[in-house]
Amino acid sequence: MRPLLQVENISKHFYGFVALDGINLDVQSGERLGLIGPNGSGKSTLVNCICGTLHNESGSVHFDGKSLDGLTAHERTHRGLARSFQLPRPFHSLSLADNLRIPLLYTVHARQGPLRSAGDLDARCHELLDLVGLANKGKHLPRDLTQVEMRKLELARAMASEPRLLIADESMAGLSHSEIDDILALLVRIILIEHIMSAVMRFSQRLAVLVSGKKVADGKPDEVVRDPEVVRAYLGQ
Repeated sequence: MRPLLQVENISKHFYGFVALDGINLDVQSGERLGLIGPNGSGKSTLVNCICGTLHNESGSVHFDGKSLDGLTAHERTHRGLARSFQLPRPFHSLSLADNLRIPLLYTVHARQGPLRSAGDLDARCHELLDLVGLANKGKHLPRDLTQVEMRKLELARAMASEPRLLIADESMAGLSHSEIDDILALLVRIILIEHIMSAVMRFSQRLAVLVSGKKVADGKPDEVVRDPEVVRAYLGQ
């Protein structure tokens, strides 16, 4: 079966520093992949190269069998690849509903789909807010939200682009155990970048581990966490 996402031999340098060194990674449609590693291992750099925020010096990225090389971040979003950010980035002067209307309208225009009526947009905004547990706060501003609600809004904004693959960057950092359960319940198709090992183990069907810009392990979570190199580098044992 052809992977939905295929990363081949990606390398990235910053002024002589090797951030990524020949990374190969793939994600099947519907697969839940956790990407872990210590600080500075290259996780966010890899995601930025996949999503088009950074340009890799070598290697290639294919999505649904088509090359993404040379495409900008918004062009990759057109193709169905979306991400949420470690630090939520809402439009602070707009209501939660309007924060979702913008990516919804963008998606319709970018994919040349049928123009949705105002009623259709309102209904889809409500669906997304209801999905993340914010249905009663559509008229609120982002400043009215708690930390976990901000994470939920960030995920809803990413899902408003109707992606085929959603990449979440440390979406559970700093949350309590119950708040982590809330976020885990939202995530269906995802590359999950996270430092909270218990959440990663509960969610992921597969784990890939980066250390110093290299992939050192890739497989079933219970096997990966017993890998001696992973234990030394990531778990600090």
